[in-house]
Amino acid sequence: KTKLKAKKLTYNGNIQINNEEKKSSYSVKAGDVLDIKYFNKNIKIRVKEVPSENLRKEDIENYIEVLSS
Repeated sequence: KTKLKAKKLTYNGNIQINNEEKKSSYSVKAGDVLDIKYFNKNIKIRVKEVPSENLRKEDIENYIEVLSS
């Protein structure tokens, strides 16, 4: 949701990218698979494409594929 939340989740080991823990400075690439533990949810997504600018909420599905939630 925000960069600060993502940084905290990454720092605490709650986000893995391609089955590896990455630093919050990692630049996500098309094809990356993210495993996210957020409260009591486990979400797995694949990045289809990295946007060149900020997205509107309505456009997110064009850039990610939810594999499990």
